[in-house]
Amino acid sequence: MLTETHRSATTCGECGRPLPADPAIGPSGDHGPFAASLASAAQQAQAAAGAAGVRIETIEDPERLLAVSRLLAEVWATPPGHDPLAPDVLRSLAHAGGAVHVAFGPGGMTGATAAIFGPPRGHDLYSLIAGAKQGGRGVGYALKLAQRSWALERGVATISWTFDPLVRRNAWFNLVKLGAHATEYTPDFYGPLDDGFNTGDKTDRLTAVWHLDRLGTPAADIADRPDPDTSPGPDGLPFTARDERSLWCRVPEDIVAVRGADPARAVAWRTAVQDVLAPALADGYAATSMTRDGWYRLTRP
Repeated sequence: MLTETHRSATTCGECGRPLPADPAIGPSGDHGPFAASLASAAQQAQAAAGAAGVRIETIEDPERLLAVSRLLAEVWATPPGHDPLAPDVLRSLAHAGGAVHVAFGPGGMTGATAAIFGPPRGHDLYSLIAGAKQGGRGVGYALKLAQRSWALERGVATISWTFDPLVRRNAWFNLVKLGAHATEYTPDFYGPLDDGFNTGDKTDRLTAVWHLDRLGTPAADIADRPDPDTSPGPDGLPFTARDERSLWCRVPEDIVAVRGADPARAVAWRTAVQDVLAPALADGYAATSMTRDGWYRLTRP
């Protein structure tokens, strides 16, 4: 279950300072037509936490944040001394009005996520990192729904974050499970990273934007996909298709395994997918869904 305290959307839950006004929320804290979505989001977050067997807390105590930093380093397999987010950084972002959500199971911390407010005027929450231990089924989903509920209480309309377009399971989770859309492709977003997932590859990223009034979107139906183009992907199989409504692009089942077994092929996948997605998104397409076998569906608004 969720253990964070639900506070008025007119003040910051951490420091008590006024938040930017939102037209859907009155000056007295009355959410008006927004109330139904707030209640629904809280219920959905509670249900997801219960299904995952965890409780979710927002924390800012330095000692506990040290444990969060170590957990994220473990999940992301970073070298010693190279934590993805140091405890002092987590403490600062929480003090500045952001949030560190942590999932606790019977054995202790099982996952965490951290976010800060972004433009315009605090109406977007930018999720910096998320991670859950292997075997914690549903923990990542519970964390994102807790983050969504927390954000909606504060008048936030969207949450955005970046993800590797080649990691199929993350793309499925973001586009289908959550209902986010990917709207921007940035080559080598971070520069080189030395961890258990990105070593030896460029850090190209898609920017996901999650409109918080929606949750989940139907998986793209492979039956809707036109016949693939004849040019093969790095594995020798078709990997693009298009019609007058959509553009389709396939990604490998497990790019992390490909990087370990055949680094040259992983680089070929990076180049091939970038050549499709980057110009398409720059031209106004958005990645709006994915099929169960790893085909992105890109559509125009």
